[in-house]
Amino acid sequence: MTTSQKKLISLIVPVFNEEENIGPLYDAVVPLIKQHEGKYDFELVFTDNHSSDSTYNILNELRERDHRVRVFRFSRNFGYQKSILTGYLKARGDALIQLDCDLQDPPALITEFLKHWEDGCAVVYGVRRSRKESAVLHYARKLFYRLADYLSDDDLPVDVGDFRLIDKKVADVLRQVDDAQPYLRGMIAAMGFRQHGIPYDRHNRERGTSNFRFKDLVGLAIDGILNHSIVPLRMATFFGIGISIMTILAIIGYSVSKLFFGVNWPAGFTTLAVLVLAGISVNALFLGIIGEYLGRIYQQVKKRPLVIIESALDDENMRGNR
Repeated sequence: MTTSQKKLISLIVPVFNEEENIGPLYDAVVPLIKQHEGKYDFELVFTDNHSSDSTYNILNELRERDHRVRVFRFSRNFGYQKSILTGYLKARGDALIQLDCDLQDPPALITEFLKHWEDGCAVVYGVRRSRKESAVLHYARKLFYRLADYLSDDDLPVDVGDFRLIDKKVADVLRQVDDAQPYLRGMIAAMGFRQHGIPYDRHNRERGTSNFRFKDLVGLAIDGILNHSIVPLRMATFFGIGISIMTILAIIGYSVSKLFFGVNWPAGFTTLAVLVLAGISVNALFLGIIGEYLGRIYQQVKKRPLVIIESALDDENMRGNR
């Protein structure tokens, strides 16, 4: 184990088909590393979600030039959140910083992250003050963040992505978590500790195209809400109780009118059809909500590995097992 007294900073970079961005990312973080090399040591931990382009070959070449680079390639695409989490679990640092490969999150902000970490913050995250995207997507994100925070049993910061620094003690807690569908933004926010947000403007992606599709955003939104709230289940319960009360009152009303006032209600096929269809719709809606929770339970009890690492470019002896 090295005798260096410097603290180790791990830069976690999840990648998937980012062959155009690896070089620019490395060129952007090297000056930052040199700026702080008098105080810190650094490692770069890349988690490759089984890229189909030359991403892994480029990382291999980068590893040969710089042994601070560590690479873990998955046997298939396990998803963005699991890729970040695996980076956290593999990192050896005293502080771990997640950074996207497309440089939309400015590496220069890492200096501010480190200052707040040294001041005692266990989590320092970037708050997206602005980002260049379509108005529809922009407001959809804002709606999701606020809805997730409103429904959650925990306080979740809004307009916050995965660009963050976490202390080693937070990573140690993550190692104890067994979650088949992790939602790291909420998971880390719910841990407590001292946390601080720094506003910043998110840049445009300059090279390549985003691999994060709209359906991935929807899936992330569902994970964020269901992983931190049972409010949808409660809504189903209260809505079902409300419908039952309304149905009982309607039955009493029809019966009283028929028995005591002699009212002959006309046979209404349309009314019956609407009621039947409404009942089916309500059942389908809330069975779907219940099904989402049951699906997560099903995934959890199967105890599948978080990811499967197909190959690794790593020196297990480097800095020991920090």
